[in-house]
Amino acid sequence: MKTLLNRFALLFILVLILGSCAEKDMGDGDAATSTSKDESIREYNIELQKEQTKNRFPCDTISLQEYVLANYEPGTYPVLFDRTYTYNIPKAAVIYFRDSLSNYILGVIAKSKPGERNIEAKNITGYSSSFINLDSTKLGTAFFFLTLFECKDGQFIRLWESEVPIHGGFSRMTIKTWSPKNIKYVELNYQDGIISGHRNFNFFLVDGWRKPPHLLETYVGLVLKRVLAMVNNDKYPDYYEYLFSEGGMRIQVIDSIPFYWNDKRKLYVNDRNPRWFRKY
Repeated sequence: MKTLLNRFALLFILVLILGSCAEKDMGDGDAATSTSKDESIREYNIELQKEQTKNRFPCDTISLQEYVLANYEPGTYPVLFDRTYTYNIPKAAVIYFRDSLSNYILGVIAKSKPGERNIEAKNITGYSSSFINLDSTKLGTAFFFLTLFECKDGQFIRLWESEVPIHGGFSRMTIKTWSPKNIKYVELNYQDGIISGHRNFNFFLVDGWRKPPHLLETYVGLVLKRVLAMVNNDKYPDYYEYLFSEGGMRIQVIDSIPFYWNDKRKLYVNDRNPRWFRKY
């Protein structure tokens, strides 16, 4: 009787092992099928856009979609601007401009985290998607990249890409000028429900458009605030970080600390406390 029970126990363990292997293989197959299906849908939508678009031009957004599909790893997508109205069609987060006789395209590209499900455009833009930073694994984790392309002879040339350290809540992209040094910068605005406000990731072109930009983050929240400033008068932008006091029904600013860029350490530092430093 004991021998028979041992045999049943061994058989049960073997069934569990084989079952888990089968599930693993099926999961891998499903992932491959999902990626293939996603790419087929994207190809179909691109062809549909081609049929419906009358005015095409070199390196337009349809061409950019094709370029990303053909040249990036699976699960990578051009990001869309947040909807300005409830029912309007969101546009691609792309800006076309000309500078020093070159035609440039600024685009926000989102890459899916390897090993997780592919992201979807609707899950990474707007206020509701800002909470994805709490737990993004179920919907896939997005890695945003501000990317500069040059359009030359109708072809895309990727000049640089700079990562945006956030995973959801994208709203808009704007080219601005930092007036103290007359430097162009690209502001990427992200809504952030967690801080009850928004975050701006500012990419400063301190060495011109063709070199990778310098990143500085600013934000405004219920009890958080950081604003642009010029502290030490070098070519890099600085900022003031505010401290708040919360008591009863009142929230007020009690201090502001100037942070400036230390080019040797590649960090934002201050003169109050050497242990307080920031990467961007």
